[in-house]
Amino acid sequence: MVFDVGETLIRDDRGWAMWADWLDVPRHTVSALVGAVVAQGRDNADALRLIRPDIDIAAERAAMEAAGVGEELSEADLYPDVRPVLAALREKGLRVVIAGNQTAHVGQLLRELDLPVDEIATSGEWGVAKPDPRFFARVLDLVGTPPDETVYVGDHPANDIRPAKAAGLRVAHLRRGPWGHLWSGTAEAAGADWQIDSLHDLVRFAAT
Repeated sequence: MVFDVGETLIRDDRGWAMWADWLDVPRHTVSALVGAVVAQGRDNADALRLIRPDIDIAAERAAMEAAGVGEELSEADLYPDVRPVLAALREKGLRVVIAGNQTAHVGQLLRELDLPVDEIATSGEWGVAKPDPRFFARVLDLVGTPPDETVYVGDHPANDIRPAKAAGLRVAHLRRGPWGHLWSGTAEAAGADWQIDSLHDLVRFAAT
């Protein structure tokens, strides 16, 4: 079983607050703009481009890290169901992998949380990001199971559901976070094999 990261395992609150503080705008402004671009089906990074149209996000991120305000993760950033569910799935003999669109640094921060998983990988480490089919080819190589025996769990229809299904994987759409809630029940999310409100639902599926 393979898990997305943002708004699947971790809350994105801290990351957007960090950007608001760095760009010197109210945190509510960034949150509202993220919601607006999500509703339009756009890349959520477009929220930053609306604030500063000429922004080079990679360069700004590097400047933030140099200033000591780079990406951080702690136990508090995890959704409460994450650690118990990952552990329960492994106890059932499933191979559990984390693979999402994140920087290499976030990959290291996830490893430092010592989550009960077999592997962790990020797009920044692989040099390819969802929804590129090559990302899901790498996922299958990492998991080592056939596509129809591999479940990808995520909240984002365009990045998770559609490309994972196209690669032959089974998909669980998680209804949380802006994308998960907004697109729940829509045609964009209908391609998922399961609609879930909590990761605990996965343990019940694994038992059947």
